[in-house]
This record gives sequence, C-alpha cells and structure tokens, in this order.
Amino acid sequence: MAALTLLPLAQAEVYFQPAFLPIPEATALFSELTATVAWRQDSIQLFGKQVPQPRLTAWYGDEHAAYSYSGLYLRPQPWTEPLQRLRRQVAEATGQPFNSVLLNLYRTGQDSMGWHADDEPELGPNPVIASVSLGATRRMRFRPRLSLLPDAAPFGLDLPAGSLLLMQGATQHTWQHAIPKTARAVGPRLNLTFRSVQGRL
Repeated sequence: MAALTLLPLAQAEVYFQPAFLPIPEATALFSELTATVAWRQDSIQLFGKQVPQPRLTAWYGDEHAAYSYSGLYLRPQPWTEPLQRLRRQVAEATGQPFNSVLLNLYRTGQDSMGWHADDEPELGPNPVIASVSLGATRRMRFRPRLSLLPDAAPFGLDLPAGSLLLMQGATQHTWQHAIPKTARAVGPRLNLTFRSVQGRL
C-alpha cells in the first residue's frame, strides 16, 4: 500500500493513487475492454419503480461470487485474461484478494451513479473495494452520513485514467459516494470495482 495516499475523510480509510497504470497501458486496456466485455443495461428498483440504469454494466468473477444490489441478482461471467491480469496488479498494490469485479461504462456525461454505499451483506462487515478508472476523467463525490459525522464536509475527487482508489475499514458505513451527471462534454469512462464476495447468496 506504499504507493497509495490516505485521503482526508473522517472515520474512513480511502486511499488514492492517480497514476497506478501508465497511460499507454490504461489506454490499451480501455479500448480492449470496451470492445470485448459483455455489456448490459439492467433495470433497477428505485422508489418502487423499475428504471434503466444510467450506464452499462458487467459482472465477472469466480464461479461462486454471485452478487445482489438494488433488486438485481448477478451471476458472474468467467474471468477474461485482461481482467485476470488487472486483478493481479490490483491485489499486489493493495495487499487484498478479490474474487469479482463490477464494470461500469459511462458513455457520456449524462451517464451516472447515484448516491450509495457498497454495504451489501455478502461483501462482509467492512467491505474492501478497489476501483480502477479508465478513459475520461470523472469526479467522484463523497458525502458523510450526518447521523454519524455531523461536522464532516463533503469531498470531491477527480479520477483520471489509470488511477486506483481503495475504500476499506468503516468507509461504507460512514460515507456515501456517487458519480454525478455533468453538462461538460466528456468522453466515455470505464470503471472497474474489485470486490470480495463472501459465501453464497
């Protein structure tokens, strides 16, 4: 974890490395994954309604690593060689094993991720999430759970191509995060969030 810098979020462990992958490697991986991943656009349950997710997604991992969120039940597709290679790199950088990865493709600035915490039971009591960004830079926003952190201020972080963000410890219990829409002209962005699913659903 020597190359990762701890960010100033109270009662959280969020680490960041803006240049985890060299730009040529990040560019090549972005092109390969956007062309070969089996992308889908699922609908999720939001305020009692089924609405299409404002991005494309894919779920890969070990055979047992099924995952459920927002009314979706995801069975993993088998690891591809590029994803296996990146998993090894992330594990080496973070010292954490991962058995699955959620990929999100933000096609334009109108694709987004709403406020949430990655706190599903199958991720364990203190989830460890390692996030690699490829393609266009987007801003990730953090907001504190005010019942726990009434004096904490929101926090924003630009995630450039090749960057690595690691969230662990109490982070998912004390903060939420989002990738909001932007009116700026921005190219597509691919985000890979490596996780460790525990047990069977």
